[in-house]
Amino acid sequence: MKTRLEHIDQPALRRLVLGDIARLKARRLAQIRYLARQLRAHRDLAARLDLVLSIPGIGERTALALLIRMPELGRVSREEAAALAGLAPFDNDSGQHNGQRRIAGGRARLRRSLFAAALPAAFRWNKALIVLYTRLTAAGKAHNAALIACARKLLIYANTVIQRGTPWLEQASAT
Repeated sequence: MKTRLEHIDQPALRRLVLGDIARLKARRLAQIRYLARQLRAHRDLAARLDLVLSIPGIGERTALALLIRMPELGRVSREEAAALAGLAPFDNDSGQHNGQRRIAGGRARLRRSLFAAALPAAFRWNKALIVLYTRLTAAGKAHNAALIACARKLLIYANTVIQRGTPWLEQASAT
């Protein structure tokens, strides 16, 4: 809709499209609130939601996506969780050829949610991800590769806090 809006010059049509955008945003927000209420109605799911929300950089939308799209979270290893979400690097090797590693497969909608959460988390909210992103880009990794690594870390953090049953704690800096 926003792309369509760029090409509309008539004020009446622009108002219609802007009204549609506002309606869709309100509907999405109502759906998120409904899903959160439904999850909070169950004590075990509410506890898992609170644990995931304790991680800086994971908001309500991402936490809901994690719990709904990956119900096995907290019961699988970090490698299995990354593979299920499609954030595990797979090799492209054959004989002497060492190909480039790529992410593949998995649950695409969950992967997109984590990737979208990784950008602000790696630049503003999560100190551990800020350090990771800075280290990877300083080592010459591409922006997208560093963000994928940050998305994978967010998933691993969520898996770990649910496994341990304790909320996220910021590590004291070793200076």
